[in-house]
Amino acid sequence: MNKTLATLSMLLGLSALTASADNKLTGTPMGSSPSVDYATSQSTTTVNTFADAFDGSLDTYFASYERSYTWAGLDLGTPHVITRVAWSPRNDSHGEARVVLGVFEGANSPDFMDALPLYIITERGTIGQMSEADVHCSRGFRYVRYVGPSDARCNIAELAFYGHEGEGDDSHLSQLTNLPTVSIHTQDGVIPYDKEHEIASQIAIISNDGTQLLYQPGGVRERGNASRGFPKKPYRIKFDKKQHVLDAPAKAKKWTLINNYGDKTLMRNLLAFELSRKMGMPYTPYGTAVDVLLNGEYKGCYQLCDQIEVKTGRVEITEMAPEDIAGEALTGGYLIEVDAYAYDEPSMFTSTKGNPVTIKSPDDDAITTEQFYYIRQYFNKMESNWKTYLDLNTFLRHFLVGELSGNTDTYWSTYMYKDRGDDMIHTGPVWDFDLAFENDNRTYPIMSLSDYIYKTKGSCAGNMRTFVNNIVVYNTAAKNQLKEIWAQVREGGLTEDYMTSYVDVWEQTLSQSQALNFTRWPIMNQYVHQNPKLWGSYEAEVQNVRRYIKERIAWMDNKLGYDFQPSAISETISSADAPVQIYNLQGIYCGSSLDTLPTGVYVVRHGDTVKKVRK
Repeated sequence: MNKTLATLSMLLGLSALTASADNKLTGTPMGSSPSVDYATSQSTTTVNTFADAFDGSLDTYFASYERSYTWAGLDLGTPHVITRVAWSPRNDSHGEARVVLGVFEGANSPDFMDALPLYIITERGTIGQMSEADVHCSRGFRYVRYVGPSDARCNIAELAFYGHEGEGDDSHLSQLTNLPTVSIHTQDGVIPYDKEHEIASQIAIISNDGTQLLYQPGGVRERGNASRGFPKKPYRIKFDKKQHVLDAPAKAKKWTLINNYGDKTLMRNLLAFELSRKMGMPYTPYGTAVDVLLNGEYKGCYQLCDQIEVKTGRVEITEMAPEDIAGEALTGGYLIEVDAYAYDEPSMFTSTKGNPVTIKSPDDDAITTEQFYYIRQYFNKMESNWKTYLDLNTFLRHFLVGELSGNTDTYWSTYMYKDRGDDMIHTGPVWDFDLAFENDNRTYPIMSLSDYIYKTKGSCAGNMRTFVNNIVVYNTAAKNQLKEIWAQVREGGLTEDYMTSYVDVWEQTLSQSQALNFTRWPIMNQYVHQNPKLWGSYEAEVQNVRRYIKERIAWMDNKLGYDFQPSAISETISSADAPVQIYNLQGIYCGSSLDTLPTGVYVVRHGDTVKKVRK
């Protein structure tokens, strides 16, 4: 078939689809039970039930007894491709706002464990009127539903689904925004409630403008320490089998969903990871922004990130086995964390210098007595003779990432590792930057501090401040090496323009998702976590980070005695040989040429230059 005929055939197909898309679908009502009788405030199965959302009347409504994770839907009998949804809010003083962030889903299992999103409502409804939206999802579903937003008791007057019968396909699925969508459904609707109990789940990740789907069984639980205390919970997902996730280097079971609750830019960790890459750290965790749904309820914008563990594509050291208890096999590899929360962990020790250390690998349920005593003894030896047993290259680069980003917690939580047959303990990877880039009232404004942040007002586990002082303050050779590394990375492209361009890219990429996030969590004008100031808008929050980066790079230059002299000649030579890397606004790699890409906005990285390009 020639190109013209193929195009005509496609258009005719679309016309046929449109013609059949407006069929209002009927089926058997289903949904959450019991409902609430507002006259008595008691649960009921006879009034305000899910059937009222499909009775054709805008004067009746469904209101669930439970406040969150409740829904009303239809069993269509056979799979149907949904092309349009419609809704009308309950007629009361809260109704118009109560539909915002309501989510439509389709499934082929009545428990909705296999559900995928169809649409999220972003605007207020209109009482007494049906609002409509097109759905762009090619898969057919037998079961469809509307999941009310959090704390809304669903409260919907009427729902309608339109489409046509058919199995459909997975050529195009629905994302909530331009970011990848992570949709998690748990067995029996159990919501994760602690760090120990993993809830069996089905995990779907939809990306690349709806053309890619990762759908696998696994589990989910809460993660983190202080971050678990926030209303927006952090999670760890674990697939039953190792998976390649998006464009991450590692194939692994465990992945983290970082909540970034107190970081109103939603990008501080991602900026710090880029600093780590520019600083030349051996391993920088993978991270990208995603939208998250849990049992059909919108949870917000998260950062999907590596789990810090010993793994190819992550911390690449030898993974120990229980039989590795003697000789060279006993020497590694070990992943440890100098950790202020170590006392809550099952596998930890306090060093002879008073630093709390958690052993992350081998796992606490697999580590042998010989392995435990070996790494404890070796860490103590390193502390007492760091010139011999501490890898200064990684320690100093890690230090510079912490100081440039203004991270209060650099030495509150510090990862280190030792490989088999290697005498050195190395530092890294970098982690946890929600308080960095001028986001901590205990250190704000950072530029007013008289010295490094760790030395003045930083939070340090145990006696880490003394340990760092002995290296970067009192040792001349280490100080000189620190200056050499700084000069190297500055001349290698770590510039104000580079970092602010990177901020620009993420601001644009996060535009849609941040709007949803701060609708779900309306904290923009509230002090949360350690916020030092209310900047008033997302744009102002991001501008604060830009200002900080400009000032901090200049401060670091002065502190380390470096005079930055950009050279147009050297930059031209460098970029001429550098590869071109093109990414879409989801952060997905698209190749090295714009020629074959569809019209849109892309992020082009060429050597040390990052810029947005509209094709």
